[in-house]
Amino acid sequence: MAIITSLHLYPVKSCAGLALTEAVLGARGLETQGVGDREWMVVHADDGQFLTQRRTPRLALVRPVLEADALRLTAPGQAELRLPLAAKTAPPGLQVKVWNHECLAHDEGEAAAAWFSAFLGIPVRLVRFDPAHRRASSADWTGGVEALNRFSDGYPMLLISQASLDDLNDRLAEAGREKLPMNRFRPNVVIAEVGPYEEDYLESLTAGEMVLKPVKPCPRCPMPSIEQATGEFGPDPLDILSQYRNDERTGGVIFGQNVIAQAGAGAILKVGMEMTPEWNF
Repeated sequence: MAIITSLHLYPVKSCAGLALTEAVLGARGLETQGVGDREWMVVHADDGQFLTQRRTPRLALVRPVLEADALRLTAPGQAELRLPLAAKTAPPGLQVKVWNHECLAHDEGEAAAAWFSAFLGIPVRLVRFDPAHRRASSADWTGGVEALNRFSDGYPMLLISQASLDDLNDRLAEAGREKLPMNRFRPNVVIAEVGPYEEDYLESLTAGEMVLKPVKPCPRCPMPSIEQATGEFGPDPLDILSQYRNDERTGGVIFGQNVIAQAGAGAILKVGMEMTPEWNF
């Protein structure tokens, strides 16, 4: 059996996450209190292009707190920003872009734009995903299944085994490098009781009516080199990972698996939950 050891939801794309004890398995990824993973996103004010820690590492310092009726954001030197959780009633009006996907999103207004612009030092807007929009993962990887997303890079969930991180950290230590925490890799679901990189060979994970299906290895960018507590770049673990984790299918250095909900949307995932693996060795 595989055991869920932690669950993580990132309300604002590329900002800090929330550690959860349980989460709803939504059609577009994890949810809690009606808030979905990557439901908000920071974009350039001039063209709506998305921002991430890859080029704007200070986003790591924006921390969410989920309240009954608002998402409260804090950042060093900034007064808190509160975003109402109530659904938007007006149609979305701002054109935004995530990689090669364009859509209309809800603009969160001047106060939110000024808050993020002041903190990041560049003119930006904060937007919220329109739930009426259908943004699907690549059907080439999902086997034709329509797997929906909000503002994630391309898939609704990322799964990593603790054993994989432990193995990487052993290799980093052998090279005289510091070990890395799991938050450098920004997973949604972390599992134990499987071996290093055995998530690569999971056909599915099942618990009751829920079926999680890994569909694509996750090629890593330089974001794992960013210290999440400081928002600063440090040594990049890709040089170690590239020695043994190159993947011909994706053309990248992989760590973790992109996952879709094959069944059980609306059910609850919990830390400590046992899930039955089916393997494709």
